[in-house]
Amino acid sequence: MDTMQKYLSIAQDLTNKIKHGQYTEGTLLPSETILANLYGTSRATVRKALVELTENGLIQKIKGKGSVVLDTAKFTFPISGITTFTELNRNQQMNAVTTVLALEDRPLPAEIMKQVGRHLDPAATFIQRLRTVDDEAIVVDEDYLLKSVVPEVPEIVAQGSLYEYMEDTLNLNIAYATKTITVEPMDEAICAKLHLETANLAVVVRSLTYLNDTTFFQYTRSIHRPDRFKFVDFARRKHLVAKKF
Repeated sequence: MDTMQKYLSIAQDLTNKIKHGQYTEGTLLPSETILANLYGTSRATVRKALVELTENGLIQKIKGKGSVVLDTAKFTFPISGITTFTELNRNQQMNAVTTVLALEDRPLPAEIMKQVGRHLDPAATFIQRLRTVDDEAIVVDEDYLLKSVVPEVPEIVAQGSLYEYMEDTLNLNIAYATKTITVEPMDEAICAKLHLETANLAVVVRSLTYLNDTTFFQYTRSIHRPDRFKFVDFARRKHLVAKKF
């Protein structure tokens, strides 16, 4: 097993132990030295595995203490990265199921056309998917994929990972996305799907995603139950260095 496979294997094993309560909220994980001995690897490999857990919002490293297990009742969706639900399901072992609710031709919404350029052909494939974890509905994803970039989306692809299909089959180079996060009231159809109760409010993440050559190709609206998700980003303060003249 190479180093990458090793640290990912350790990260998945630790994730599974956290999810099943072997390491509980507020407790410390074993030290890097103990984990290295436990998994028969180097501290550097263990450190990479712990970084993976940190990025997934499962632990917080505290200088002089170690890695503290965080609340895992909510699933973590990193905001700054471009990560698919399938990848999150695999990394966080969420035991999730995807149900395709709609797969049809539908033009890109007019308000999005205004943002990305009126010159674009609005023809798109619309995909609406319900995500459930342990038989509990937690998110509705709505994607518009421009046909000029992704001509068709087979149903088996809509059931799985769109990005794996686009990258591995269509050889597209997905590069970056801009995202906005709001809390909004939902219509009756969404409320029924997600079993919303408190003021019918949901967390909505809108994404505009681009290829490496800056070509826009995807608009996504992800509607999350606010009681089942937390959103994690990492920010580092920049310290200004005074210049002497």
